[in-house]
Amino acid sequence: MVTLLDPTSLGFLTVESRQMPMHVGGLHLFARPEDADDGYERTLVNQLRTVPEMSPLYLRHPHRSARTAGQLVWETDRSFDIEHHVRHSALPRPGGGRELLELVSRLHSTRLPWERPLWESHVIEGLSDGRVAIYHKIHHALMDGVSAIRLLNVVLSDDPEERGMLAPWALHPAPVEGASRGPAGSTDLAHVSLTAVRSALGLLAEAAGLPGALVRTLSRSVRDQPSTVSLHSPRTMLDREFTGARRFAAQDWPVERLHAVARSSGTTINDVVVAMTSGMLRRYLLQHDELPRQSLVAMVPVGLKARESHLPSADGGNAVGAVMVRMGTEIADPAGRLRAVHESMKAGKAALASMTPLQIMAMSGLGQAQAMLPVLWGASGLTRPPYNVIVSNVPGPRQAKYFNGARLLGNYPASIPIPGAALNITCTSYDGKMCFGLTGCRRAVPRLQQMLPFLDEELALLEEAVGA
Repeated sequence: MVTLLDPTSLGFLTVESRQMPMHVGGLHLFARPEDADDGYERTLVNQLRTVPEMSPLYLRHPHRSARTAGQLVWETDRSFDIEHHVRHSALPRPGGGRELLELVSRLHSTRLPWERPLWESHVIEGLSDGRVAIYHKIHHALMDGVSAIRLLNVVLSDDPEERGMLAPWALHPAPVEGASRGPAGSTDLAHVSLTAVRSALGLLAEAAGLPGALVRTLSRSVRDQPSTVSLHSPRTMLDREFTGARRFAAQDWPVERLHAVARSSGTTINDVVVAMTSGMLRRYLLQHDELPRQSLVAMVPVGLKARESHLPSADGGNAVGAVMVRMGTEIADPAGRLRAVHESMKAGKAALASMTPLQIMAMSGLGQAQAMLPVLWGASGLTRPPYNVIVSNVPGPRQAKYFNGARLLGNYPASIPIPGAALNITCTSYDGKMCFGLTGCRRAVPRLQQMLPFLDEELALLEEAVGA
């Protein structure tokens, strides 16, 4: 069975290289169930490998041949081997956080082979405190971070006594909204449905506003105002010597601390996340004598209430766009940096709020094209980066979650750094904590783990500065 790729999935596969693997992932820490024995990790591996029926999403791999007229399609793996995808690993002694993060860094560095379904899951034992870790990665062409968080709500339970729960890759009654899906059955590559034609007509109708949106976007960018496109980001050490080797670091803070800063300053929790990152990068770059006089620019995905769409598939006008935010890294005062971030974010959201979802996607895609085209053309490092860092905040479950009695203690996202922005900071809220996952190029971002205490110090300074 083959299915067509949507344009987004095709884009993620096209830009992938050894230097830039395009998978997202996460480190999940669990407490053992109260009735767990010494062989619990082996039991967990067997639970994850015992799947009555696989979800079609987890059986796909990309394929191209003369039969597909040379175009990439999804093909179902006819020789699927779940033991290849669900693996059992152990940490060396002493089994601390350092050993765990070093292992996850290595696992996140390896590219997923196209001849198999594009995902892996590793059950990791040997933590000295008795916890169990699972590192999972899946290609961005199959699933994004928002879909991964939604999957947690489908797979995990609020009930610590519930048993017999299925693995994420098992076929569940409710599909994961937002995951990349093709038609349910076989697809004739020459066939175009009536629905597709109608959708195309809807797109053409809405696309009439694209030229105006493009002019407004570029005009704001030329004037160095917040937009989906940046023309004024400075050169830093984060856009040099990009390689495929990754380093991953993770830590969490109480969400209430961030909320308190936001309330006291009249900002948002997303602003506080970006301001923490800004202060951390200011410290880190000063330490390496690399802080530019000009503010760094962060690419920040934001949820927007866009103007009503005329697309047949639109539902309620919600949209997700990307805003290029001035981080205020040139400002020494923590409160001043937070204000600068808030004003930049506010202006960027206002610029996008007047657009339809299609226009938001198109303008945000233009910003991503700035980053990806030099990669495709082999010109990375020769042009000014469109942004310096990626900062993303994905809301997660507010209450504790369980998998067959094992309590999820922490959920730390691992994402995709790119040439020009060799550091990706993705965080998600879970059970009263804000869990940060930092993913960077091992060469362009040396000693990345030093950023964790810097983030902690910056949160404390923000609390002091705004009286939180």
